Amino acid sequence: MATITTVDRGPRVVARSVTVNAPADELFALVNDPRKHGLVDGSGTVRDNVKGPSALSKGAKFTTKMRMYGVPYRITSTVTDHVDTAERKVVEWQHPAGHRWRWEFTPITADTTEVTESFDPRPSKIGKVFEKIGVADQNAAGITETLSGLAAKYERPA
Repeated sequence: MATITTVDRGPRVVARSVTVNAPADELFALVNDPRKHGLVDGSGTVRDNVKGPSALSKGAKFTTKMRMYGVPYRITSTVTDHVDTAERKVVEWQHPAGHRWRWEFTPITADTTEVTESFDPRPSKIGKVFEKIGVADQNAAGITETLSGLAAKYERPA
């Protein structure tokens, strides 16, 4: 079973990390394709992506079907950061209200990667609302489930 670690990314940012037994390139390709986000989402909110490129890049937009509190909706996000080097891979997108989701992939070995997912409500127009309704706790639980599931998918037999 994978160990999920809390990561300090500053006040109000929810961030968790896990070591995954897979190459950084493979994991990055999975998250960098918005059509595959539903395959890794542990929160239960992400549905099918309905529009967007198969590989994200800075400035790219993608639209996703979502469901929260039983209410279906669609959201279009914009990629705000994108790094793809041998040492580090990052993809971050911003919700129209301003909050950001970020994935970071740092190779440990050729076949092992530290994966960090974070939710940053600080730039959001509705950040105070998030605080009042407990979104940070919900997102922490969702990130933990997402990273646990990702690590489990690549778990090696003992």
